[in-house]
Amino acid sequence: MQLTARIPTADAQAQRAAATKKVLAGKLFDPYTLELLENQAITICNDSGMILDVSPFSEPGSDFASFDGEVIDLRHLTVLPGFVDTHVHFFLHPYAETSWEDQVTKESIVERTIRATVHAKRTLMAGFTAVRDLGTEGAGDADIALRKCLSSPGALIPGPRYFCATRAIAPTGTYGPKSSLYLNKEGIDGVTGVDVADGSQECIKAVRRQIGAGADWIKIYADYPIRSRASEVSRRVGAASMRTFELDEVQAMIYTAHAYGVKVAAHATNRSTIIPLINLKVDSIEHGYEMGTPAITAVEMFEEYKGHETKYVPTLAAYYTMSQGKGEIWDHAVNSFKAALRLNLDNIACGGDTGVFTHGANALELSLMVRLGADWKKVLKWATLGGWECVRSRMWEGEAGKTRLAQVGDLKEDPRIVGDNEVPFGAVRRGFIADLIATPGNFAADFEGAVSAESIQFVMKGGRIYKRDGLPLV
Repeated sequence: MQLTARIPTADAQAQRAAATKKVLAGKLFDPYTLELLENQAITICNDSGMILDVSPFSEPGSDFASFDGEVIDLRHLTVLPGFVDTHVHFFLHPYAETSWEDQVTKESIVERTIRATVHAKRTLMAGFTAVRDLGTEGAGDADIALRKCLSSPGALIPGPRYFCATRAIAPTGTYGPKSSLYLNKEGIDGVTGVDVADGSQECIKAVRRQIGAGADWIKIYADYPIRSRASEVSRRVGAASMRTFELDEVQAMIYTAHAYGVKVAAHATNRSTIIPLINLKVDSIEHGYEMGTPAITAVEMFEEYKGHETKYVPTLAAYYTMSQGKGEIWDHAVNSFKAALRLNLDNIACGGDTGVFTHGANALELSLMVRLGADWKKVLKWATLGGWECVRSRMWEGEAGKTRLAQVGDLKEDPRIVGDNEVPFGAVRRGFIADLIATPGNFAADFEGAVSAESIQFVMKGGRIYKRDGLPLV
């Protein structure tokens, strides 16, 4: 019997084309190569939202005259992977509006949750298609329910992919809110800003409790101004950040979380706290503004940081907005970040501690990095691919992770079934989800203008358009 090649019918070809859409990018930023690629066509599966192909096209794009699927013409814009903010607090709003303590003790969970939904939409419209929320700050486990509303197959509200840490962990007496009447009591009216744990066994139990509650990440307060009560008589003593946990407690939390495939973020500012943490393979250092000491410069400190996979999230925007770009802490944060630049440190992610300042202004972190001397191409990488590398689940690492990535790339797993947070993001390549944004701005000439919320003309998450021609569609 002679075998003949089966030629698809015209109807079959049209049906296959209709199952996809194409985005035409005048320029496309590639965070792997740091290049702006000219005239790129991005083919997206309508059902799954996955990127099937990225390839160049010839001007004026006549190649697609016979394409039966939707063609989204962004040839006048620069297309990028959606931005990632690796340090937000959706359940907070700017301290300039209401103090942290009043938000935690006087605003109801209902009000704080409704505010969080507003913050989620603003964040997405600003071009941030994924975030990591590092603590509800007294709102308990409300972020787990919010994640379901944002990132499940039946998402109810518009917003970014949402990875959360529920309640951060700190030892007794460390964190607020603190009563003015009952000085030895944790919290006020039963509200605590963190999950309190002491001793390695309690710390292990707290980590297990958070993971069992649904946490994507564990956050620990590795140092903090523990003696804040002394501020009334000694400002320097009250403001001094010092180590909170013993080494065995920190080790127990990191090892336990990693055993469950969950990453650990550490609020840490001091060199003496940070060095043991990176040696224990903590996954991200938040803030890290006190990298130098009187005896050791920040550059020397980062020499020890190099070679580790721990992500550095400097949260410059929070310190800038709280201090208006002045004061000792801001100066230290600037010095630490510039030291990292001098050593060409690349394991950096963009996270502004957004919530301390306005949600939707997340790009301030990127702008400050460029103002302080960072190459704008690297900043775009840290805000996209760097965000994916920071936030992603440990399941993507190693050979098993590569196999899983290939499966998603071949559409063997459908995000409509597994949910928003089961897909790779942060780059525009086959096998990644179609999280795309676009701006008319010129990064080299006016970086801040190009990345501002007002300049983001187009937002797509998972193949669905949420903003077009500068206007929200939801």
